Amino acid sequence: QVQLVESGGGLVQAGDSLRLSCAASRRTLGNYVMGWFRQAPGKEREFLAGISRIGISRIGSSTKYADSVKGRFTISRDNAANTVYLQMNRLSPEDTAVYYCAASTAVLVTTTIRSYDYWGQGTQVTVSS
Repeated sequence: QVQLVESGGGLVQAGDSLRLSCAASRRTLGNYVMGWFRQAPGKEREFLAGISRIGISRIGSSTKYADSVKGRFTISRDNAANTVYLQMNRLSPEDTAVYYCAASTAVLVTTTIRSYDYWGQGTQVTVSS
């Protein structure tokens, strides 16, 4: 099993930015497709962003974003820190939710919840007006 821990959530005002972190101590996250999801009260869990496994023979990675956050959110990796990030800019109250990171053994970046095998505990993001 992969144990994932999210951090960086909190209470912010509309227009502010946050950077969420997802770390693992005993697994190399570069071996997994990684994704960020969120779930607001009364709504289903929503895919936000995904990033491919770290390549050995190429530089860079493939990413995929939900239309609702494309241009505002950015997913990235810090390989040395074994950490995946979600940079969130221009936050609005509609972004208020519990945010989860997840790891998948899929070959390609996937947007499907059922394709992710391991999940963090979630971190609360609340955006006030």
